[in-house]
Amino acid sequence: MPAPVPRQRAIPAAEGGQAPAAAPNGDSAQDSSEARAAAPSENATGRAGTAPDRAETAAHTNLTLLLIEDDPGGSPIVPELLDQSGKPIRVRTARNLTEAERLLTDDVHCILLDLALPAPGRAGGGDDELAVLKHVLELAPRHAVLALTGADDTERGAEAVRVGAQDYLVRDELDGRLLSRAIRYAVERKRSDSAERRLAEGRVRAQENRRLERGLLPTPLLDGSPLRFAARYRPGRSRALLGGDFYDVVRTPDGTVHAMIGDVCGHGPDEAALGVELRIAWRALTLAGLCGDQLLGTLQQVLEHERPDDEIFATLCTVDIAPDGRRAGLCLAGHPSPLLARPGHPVRLLPYDNNGPALGLLPGARWPRMQVELGAEWSLMLYTDGLIEGRVGDTGERLGQDGMVEMIRRQLSEGLRGEKLLRTAVNEVRDLNGGELTDDVAVLLLDRAV
Repeated sequence: MPAPVPRQRAIPAAEGGQAPAAAPNGDSAQDSSEARAAAPSENATGRAGTAPDRAETAAHTNLTLLLIEDDPGGSPIVPELLDQSGKPIRVRTARNLTEAERLLTDDVHCILLDLALPAPGRAGGGDDELAVLKHVLELAPRHAVLALTGADDTERGAEAVRVGAQDYLVRDELDGRLLSRAIRYAVERKRSDSAERRLAEGRVRAQENRRLERGLLPTPLLDGSPLRFAARYRPGRSRALLGGDFYDVVRTPDGTVHAMIGDVCGHGPDEAALGVELRIAWRALTLAGLCGDQLLGTLQQVLEHERPDDEIFATLCTVDIAPDGRRAGLCLAGHPSPLLARPGHPVRLLPYDNNGPALGLLPGARWPRMQVELGAEWSLMLYTDGLIEGRVGDTGERLGQDGMVEMIRRQLSEGLRGEKLLRTAVNEVRDLNGGELTDDVAVLLLDRAV
């Protein structure tokens, strides 16, 4: 884990590519040799030229170099420096790391570090010859760093590059053209490295998010069951795989098929992670033999322990279908009631009079289990409220449960079934809304045919 930066800074010019700002009064900066010819130099002791001189220099400067060397005034190692367009490179000097930290503002592009500088807390020497470099890399993780070494110590310069410097330079070989080019190359190399690192980190985060979110889309465990399963999911978050909605279906050894769908309030990654935990907990508890009020009570305990905020809650609908497929037990925790379609009967919603509270709202709450007759042939659709809360045209009215029931009735009469039915339903809801839905949508369908 990288060491913490001593103070928070915005992304420096070295990484973001911004033009440097003019130095404020007393910023202890030393201008390049061209600027020094027109104005008194600035250094780490605070001696500064007039404000107009500094403003004029800053206006013509594209790059800023911070030189960290124990005797910059007595050793003119920095000759005249020009950038690629011929403008002077501004130079600030610091005699130790304490001064360097004060001068390391956001407009600094590159650091030129004398490797002979004593590390913090040491008068000199020590076992780690690159301790001062490591300290600077921790202090300025997003800045380009050039290491400065002597002609007889090039091995340490090469080691500095392996540790993290962009390049190393030999003191006796320095001239303005070489140093100017090294600064430009170091800055561009750091920008390239930073961009590549952010890209790699973004890929890792995307992979982790996909692995996490795939946990919300389980493989149903229905081996041996005559029921057909279909599901559809559309996240509300832009470019996300999933949000806070979750579902699952399992068949226990006694032949009972258990189905569940839920919705964690909110749409971010925290809600998605909590949905994963609740789904996995539901599957484990169901396979362990829990159902109804006991199952929901235990899930509420899981939610209360795992939620990042006490205001977070989740709605849930659970259905356990008897082995003969003709009856089901229904528990609702603040969730919309499922839709039941049977041949020769109107499409309707299952009873929701005994709807209990959402999980996480009331300590010690109870959730009654209702017995429902399904019949010999049926389709049972579980859904989250994203399916019914979309707008309908320009009226501003929501589709609602009545509108959803009518829509599914019509689509069933057109012969739509299974995956095609769910896909058509979700697409129609989106079209009625006039565009993408803001809330997550999850729909689960179980069919039993004679």
